[in-house]
Amino acid sequence: MARFTEIGTATIPGQGTRLRLLQRNDEFAIKIAGTTGELMNSRVHGSEDALATLACERIADLPAPRILIGGLGMGFTLAAALAALGKDARVTVAELVPEVEDWNRGPLGAAAGNPLNDPRASIHIGDVAELLKSSDGEWDAILLDVDNGPEGMTRRENNWIYSPAGIAAAQSALSPEGILAYWSAGQEHAFTERLRAAGFAVEAVTVRGLRPGKGAYHLIWLAW
Repeated sequence: MARFTEIGTATIPGQGTRLRLLQRNDEFAIKIAGTTGELMNSRVHGSEDALATLACERIADLPAPRILIGGLGMGFTLAAALAALGKDARVTVAELVPEVEDWNRGPLGAAAGNPLNDPRASIHIGDVAELLKSSDGEWDAILLDVDNGPEGMTRRENNWIYSPAGIAAAQSALSPEGILAYWSAGQEHAFTERLRAAGFAVEAVTVRGLRPGKGAYHLIWLAW
């Protein structure tokens, strides 16, 4: 079997953690330098797809929905959101690491169908927290996949997203009909209760990492 080859590196702002983009034939992986596990793999994106489809089906009847995605990753959540939405939708992706956009516009883009080329999509290079803090009822759906879940792994600053202050900011950024969705690698009952304490109705949906019925179990929180 062919081995992965490193084709790109990037440093996450703030903490200095280095990301590695690897390629093996038509398969891509992103890893944290110095670790053996993968942050993401282009063949394993079922739960990233589900983050978008589960949320977007809740707003399918809105005439011109506005969606904010926190974290571009390999582009699969963006691609799934665009597939689920009509021609008048607008999707903004906040990505902290500029090189991740470059990767998605370059060799990595074909894995998800080059969703950044869709005219409905735009990208904001910066922390999604900035957009949450500055928005007021602007977004019909907010999809957050900025780390491993409430227990941040790649960047300590990401913990704010899952804090009561971060939840309150996301709540203020939502439109009255809006839906808030979070991706997590695993269950975290305390976070479910944190969302409820903020006044949300909450549904925690278990999904599979690869595709329905296959892969590791991940979790999507839907809050409205």
